[in-house]
Amino acid sequence: MDSRHLEAIFDECLPEAPSSGGEILREIREKLLPNCVHTGHGGYLGLITSSPLPIGVIGDLIASAINQNLGTYSIGPGAVSIERRTIRWLCDLVGYGPKSGGNLTSGGMLANLIGLKLARDHASGQQAQEKGPSGEWGVYTSEERHVSVDKAADVVGLGRSSVRNVETDDEFRIRLDSLERSIESDLRSGVRPACIVAMAGSTNTGAIDDLAALRTLADRHGMWLHADAAYGGGLLVSHAWSHLLNGLERADSVTVDPHKWFYAPVDVGAVLVRDEAALCRSFGLRPPYLTDDSDSSEDRYQYYVHGLEQSRRFRALKVWMSFKRYGADQIGRWVDANVGHARRIHEIAESSPRFTSAVKPPMSAACIRYLPERELSQEQLDALHYQAFQRIEQGGEFWIGTTRLKGRTWFRACAVNYRTTDGHIRRLMELLESECREIELTLSR
Repeated sequence: MDSRHLEAIFDECLPEAPSSGGEILREIREKLLPNCVHTGHGGYLGLITSSPLPIGVIGDLIASAINQNLGTYSIGPGAVSIERRTIRWLCDLVGYGPKSGGNLTSGGMLANLIGLKLARDHASGQQAQEKGPSGEWGVYTSEERHVSVDKAADVVGLGRSSVRNVETDDEFRIRLDSLERSIESDLRSGVRPACIVAMAGSTNTGAIDDLAALRTLADRHGMWLHADAAYGGGLLVSHAWSHLLNGLERADSVTVDPHKWFYAPVDVGAVLVRDEAALCRSFGLRPPYLTDDSDSSEDRYQYYVHGLEQSRRFRALKVWMSFKRYGADQIGRWVDANVGHARRIHEIAESSPRFTSAVKPPMSAACIRYLPERELSQEQLDALHYQAFQRIEQGGEFWIGTTRLKGRTWFRACAVNYRTTDGHIRRLMELLESECREIELTLSR
């Protein structure tokens, strides 16, 4: 999609006079819809944005119409109750006990930010939120982490340099020996270990770190353990693969994004906390203009006391309605089908002389690389992958991505789409091979 063309078709001054609803919808139909990436299409296998369930779309419409603000109980009581119940369901899926809690966020970026703030406050003995962090702190995480971890370290005042980039093994899981060396080196240098951020489904490959071992290591050094299951949390409803997340319940906090693999429309993420009281310790300010004098028994749950956001959209409705309409059983079957799609890509790649697969997918993301017949430089091979991606995108039949793993460029296809079929997967692989062969010929001339 040409950005200059899009800028041009929407280039107009602020309207002074009204237009008819029909005229506005015509513009939507002619200008917006042809220039969207249609994530509901079975060939959408790109970034981790799911095909939205129809009932979730209706939920978003209702949420906008009733316009509840969940920040304060008194202006959204029913909505607060539905979010509390939705959070309870997610905590139950993780394996957390009755003292757990959390809140819904815009996505994993904000959820990881809250998780790292909780870690900072815990490591400082609840002093950092008053005085700011002092000294140097270490945040230990995989080289396959999401960029939100680095941004969170920046925002909570630890600094991006506090993030320790720990190498991974051949299956892209954090290497425990490298992690221990990093911690010991910091201790010798006077740096205080604050937090381990575990991957419970990395963005590139769906890699899952050894959660039990990381819990042991965190306990040894008094660290907070946060697990990023923004993508991988979908496995919690899987019938075949939920055991891969064993140990997740031992994390102090967990990020889960229903808008990734529970097929909810954007935006809705979640931060879940094993001990809900940690949220109040970290955020519990009660300004007088929000004090609810009618709540003499203090049984009204005030989200502004338990989280970062005060104005909060009614994000829970689409998730609550989706679980009610389809049930965890059916959603789990779609998740299992998506894992099967990634494994089919892996199998086709491994059985072909023209492709290789980075790793057998533990989740629904597959990374594959084209193997040319002719000798190409690394630069040419990278260019081949980028050009093939562009051709696939321009063709409109599929949307996939590219990424970098261990210094090399790979195609990345990720199925979080209940409309994707095995037929889509076969066609994608045929198309990829055809495009790559054609580009190879032009590069090798």
